Amino acid sequence: MDKILLIEDDHKLQKYIKDYLEAYDFVVESVSDFGKVVEQVEESKPDLILLDINLPIFDGFYYLRVIRKKSSVPIIILSARSDEGEQIRGMEYGADDYVTKPFVIGILLAKIHAVLRRVHHRAEESQSAGELKLLQDSMKLQYKEQIMELSKNEFRLMHLFMKKAGGIVTREELLEALWDEHVFVDDNTLTVNITRIKKKLSQYGLHNVITTKRGVGYVFDPNAC
Repeated sequence: MDKILLIEDDHKLQKYIKDYLEAYDFVVESVSDFGKVVEQVEESKPDLILLDINLPIFDGFYYLRVIRKKSSVPIIILSARSDEGEQIRGMEYGADDYVTKPFVIGILLAKIHAVLRRVHHRAEESQSAGELKLLQDSMKLQYKEQIMELSKNEFRLMHLFMKKAGGIVTREELLEALWDEHVFVDDNTLTVNITRIKKKLSQYGLHNVITTKRGVGYVFDPNAC
């Protein structure tokens, strides 16, 4: 079950949200000591944070900035401030969504589900093997502390290789991964891109990560990473 940390100082609203979300199988924790908000975030390790803006001691924008320096946990702002500038400010500081009060609790639930779906999808899409990691958002490849730049085609091929790590990936599958309705892709294009990937990997001492199965395709060996 996903855990939600509720940072809201209105106790009546806090209880209402908590009871409602728990009925939908969420684990909900509420901040009670507003002098230790950041500490509770670190201790709780929530899957999502609901963050009010008008809080004691510091406002929600302060906590949003502090949390974002340390974590990418999804954050939905709850605020009575409906001004467009405030909403833009929240998104620029790193909020994933902004819900203005008063709100329909069912809409808040839908937004929570939508944000968590995106997070879970990114997690499912992320690929790693040993110390080699494919960075989805930036379309780069990381090995230990080193970052390798990838072209769009190289990224598509690495995504498929790592998804099917240890198994044979046919040339037909690889060509399909490269297919683009605006660009003609042939067997030579595939060969050139795989050669480039191998060369980039070899620069980091990864020489046998991708091997050829003559007449069939290639194998990505996760144990070589």
